[in-house]
Amino acid sequence: MEPVCATRLGRVRGRFSSTPSTTSPSGPPNPETPDAVAVASFLGIPYATAPRFGPPVPVEPWEGIRPAVSYGPTAPKAAYAPPLDALVPENFIAGKPGESCLNLNVWTPSPGPEARLPVMVWVHGGAFSNGSGSASAYDGGAFARDGVVCVTLNYRLGVEGFLHLDGVPDNRGLLDQIAALEWVRDNIAFFGGDPDRVTVFGESAGAMSIGVLLGLAKARGLFRRAILQSGAAHHFLRPASARLITARLAEKLSVAPTADGFAAVPDARLLSAQTELRAEIGARPDPALWGEAALNMMPFEPVLEERIPPASDRGVELLVGSNREEYRLFLVPTGRLDALREPKLRATAAAYGLDPGPALSVYREARPRATPGELLDAMSTDWFYRIPAIRLAEAVPGSYLYEFAWRSPCFDGGLGACHASELGFVFDRLHDPSYAPMLGDRPPQEVADAMHRAWVAFAETGDPGWEAYDTEKRTAMVFGGAGAASETAQDLRPRERELWEGLR
Repeated sequence: MEPVCATRLGRVRGRFSSTPSTTSPSGPPNPETPDAVAVASFLGIPYATAPRFGPPVPVEPWEGIRPAVSYGPTAPKAAYAPPLDALVPENFIAGKPGESCLNLNVWTPSPGPEARLPVMVWVHGGAFSNGSGSASAYDGGAFARDGVVCVTLNYRLGVEGFLHLDGVPDNRGLLDQIAALEWVRDNIAFFGGDPDRVTVFGESAGAMSIGVLLGLAKARGLFRRAILQSGAAHHFLRPASARLITARLAEKLSVAPTADGFAAVPDARLLSAQTELRAEIGARPDPALWGEAALNMMPFEPVLEERIPPASDRGVELLVGSNREEYRLFLVPTGRLDALREPKLRATAAAYGLDPGPALSVYREARPRATPGELLDAMSTDWFYRIPAIRLAEAVPGSYLYEFAWRSPCFDGGLGACHASELGFVFDRLHDPSYAPMLGDRPPQEVADAMHRAWVAFAETGDPGWEAYDTEKRTAMVFGGAGAASETAQDLRPRERELWEGLR
């Protein structure tokens, strides 16, 4: 019999599937194994509606039983530029772009109001312009198999979600995320979840979103724990920078820099202009033209007057970390790693606020044979991801820190422990074909076992299984280190960390 669950707006009908209790890196899971777990999925449930450039508004109730057996529409977005389009999971998104994109998906091992299981809510990445919660890569079946109710969601992206426009709310994509978390608070008990044990987790722009939500009054009380993967609370645009982005995009489209002006542009042209704008920033990363976006290459991101520190009085428990060689995703497939020369390396160090001579000497100490491109990867990984993670762990006592270190064999081993390479391990979906271009054909299941188990344990208890971070020991769990082992280390690369004191 197909599962049916109530919500406050009406009933939904999902479907059961069998999720094996273990997966094999050599092939797809076998749903006929004797120890398979029955998991109910409910896909494409609307959590709000989205007026053009307006805040999300409640969904109208429905009568009868609404089918929830296929993914709903996703937010409109342009494709990633080559060669990233072949590496990231976006090619495997199931839903089609559409206006009714504010929907979510639920996986549960125990549909019904009795179970009171921990809940994990996934916020996808994609530089605030790409991605979807409807990708096969983010199927929540493995979390449900292990006793967690898993939710993934879509939110508005790019111009619609994050462009600054006078007279309409900023950060509409973040408002969407809050509306989804409010839906979870109000409805997840019907699916077997405990609304008092919600963990929100995300990667890249998803983690950066969570970094902002930690300080927003509107998000207070909507989650108890948070996991931030490769993103923290440092990436945002100040209003002056956001106005530069708006003005240039309006100029490209020959429209007024207003909500009405942009609303008159067809989606296809709007998405094309977004892509062109990002290319312009990369070609001429001048802060006078783009503000903060000149450094992080993201023209669409949260708009804030200043960085919002996490509210430590909320009691939100944190697990935060990064990948060891994040920036290789943006250097190796494009050939930039080998093409980069010393003057560009030094200019980037100066743009980050470092004194290039002494700073690059520190990075060379641990990498005496490193090329300029390899040093740029180490330095940019710190600026974008590692140092913000450390700062967040320092700001919230009792936080847990991790580093993902397993090196992909792809691109002759050059891709390394790059950005987004941890995702298949977190979701325990190494068999999913969307991960193969980044992970190869035999990623180590033991790393997925360790990482996925830690995420589940943190959602259940607030303790992922190692010592909390402090400024004395600076303990971190390193997943997939030498020999694919996962073990703790203390104060990883301290000299490089110390370079950023007072800067990042």
